[in-house]
Amino acid sequence: MVCAVRRSWLPVVLSAALLTAACTDSNPKPEATNSAAPSVSPSPAGPDYSVWAAGRSTPVADPVYPNYGNSGVDVLHYGLDLAWQPETKTLTGTATLQLRAAADLTEVKLDFSKAYALDGVTLNGVAATGTVADTKLTVPGTVAKDAFATLVVKYHGTPTTVPMPSHRSDVEPLGLTVTKDGGLWTMQEPYGAATWYPVNDQPSDKALYDIAVTVPDGWSAIASGTLKSQDGNTFKYTAAQPVASYLTTLAVGQYKKEAATGPHGIPLTYWYRQGPDDKALPYLRKSPQYLDWLEKHFGPYPFDSAGVLMVPSVSGMETQQMITMGLPDYGNDANFKAGFDADLLHEYAHQWFGDAVTPTNWNDLWLNEGWASYAQHLYTNERDKVTAKQWEDWARGVDARLRKNLGPPGKPKADSFAESNVYMCPALMLHQIHKQIGDAAFFAMATDWAQKNRGTTQDRASFIAFVNQHTGKDFTSLINTWLDSPTTPK
Repeated sequence: MVCAVRRSWLPVVLSAALLTAACTDSNPKPEATNSAAPSVSPSPAGPDYSVWAAGRSTPVADPVYPNYGNSGVDVLHYGLDLAWQPETKTLTGTATLQLRAAADLTEVKLDFSKAYALDGVTLNGVAATGTVADTKLTVPGTVAKDAFATLVVKYHGTPTTVPMPSHRSDVEPLGLTVTKDGGLWTMQEPYGAATWYPVNDQPSDKALYDIAVTVPDGWSAIASGTLKSQDGNTFKYTAAQPVASYLTTLAVGQYKKEAATGPHGIPLTYWYRQGPDDKALPYLRKSPQYLDWLEKHFGPYPFDSAGVLMVPSVSGMETQQMITMGLPDYGNDANFKAGFDADLLHEYAHQWFGDAVTPTNWNDLWLNEGWASYAQHLYTNERDKVTAKQWEDWARGVDARLRKNLGPPGKPKADSFAESNVYMCPALMLHQIHKQIGDAAFFAMATDWAQKNRGTTQDRASFIAFVNQHTGKDFTSLINTWLDSPTTPK
């Protein structure tokens, strides 16, 4: 995620060199019910669930946002068939979920917005009763631990957003947003996916996706994954590698599309609005250079396509395979050139750190943002000829202020999501490891972390174990101190 530029961090002498976005910083409807039939126990017969095996996860309850997610459900695959009508601002959807019971279930409970009316629910092909209350969809039905089931939910309604739990200067509502001209766009970290489909909205449950979106003539639909086909006005996207729900994206609008090719043939797609996004185009077209720089440091790009989607936001988001970017106010053209360049590199770095390897819970957001921020600063230091010592001297001053104002990065506050301490403080921690082991060993470690853990979720304990094993040194105390200390470690 991109965070608003905080210019007060930057000494005048280094402002040009170090300008980055240090952290890319309706009324509710009544309860909806489908009472077509009582709930039934799912039959063991059904499809071959092994085709979705790559979507298998080990869900855990999130300690930061415990009201979202269900550790008893492991969704393997989401099939979303959506249609958008701008005139009535109506989203119509059929969500088909293949899931595994991670515990014995007497009901399937998922996150879902009560903005939608249910038009039908089935569990393993049998009509079931679905109820939406608060932020939860509940479908009664018995599923034994490690048994599989298919849940189909049909729904329609006008999307509504939810508040973002943060004090950042670029805070916007989370989830699927309807624009004045009838378009759609979304950024949804940490829990806004439930504003457009029924979902296990927590980072530990990664899944495969197929998303089809039907739009009016002259409109385009863009989603995370790879565009596989366009049949008339229906755009179809597939994510063949597992995706955390906060990393999905959806946009509908009158977009221009530009195709390109990245390193070793990676297909790239840029979606933009002619006029509002013109100033971003030169940087979108630098995507092959960003990917080339990142591959040299962290190994092969981890997915089968990449791209950038421009939306009317003031932030940016590392949505998987299709980065969602807005246009922050950088103050002037010089700052825009330095800042947007750095922000886009930051979001591409997340494809390795956060997307391919995802934190198990939101306490470990630093695993995403620390790595992406450090990559961003390595890139801008190289670009602007800033030495490692100059950067560290500046960064230590920033770190001290952030720890004083926001606390240490290892246990962020629930009402302060993705604030600047989870960006700069762990980036500076990584720099300490980098200094101790040198370039070759550090980038070998970083590459192996991203490549050998692709498709998984990880946490602090697994990171420490990996670093110690990979380097042959004990960095346990260093890492824990940098993550937990209320003041900047020496």
